[in-house]
Amino acid sequence: MNKNILRLLAVTAMVSTLSGCFLTKVVTVPMRVVGAVVSIVPVAGNTANDAIQGAANTVDDIPI
Repeated sequence: MNKNILRLLAVTAMVSTLSGCFLTKVVTVPMRVVGAVVSIVPVAGNTANDAIQGAANTVDDIPI
């Protein structure tokens, strides 16, 4: 049981030291990948990609 508590404390310490930049990247990287995939669509792909990239940039600018 003591090992579980120590493990939990170690994980909590590691999570608390993560910077906000890392946390926003966790959200925006999948958004950017979807935007890249959507950009392949011939007619509306680039427009959709631009909208997704704009949303990802907005999330990156959030001060966490």
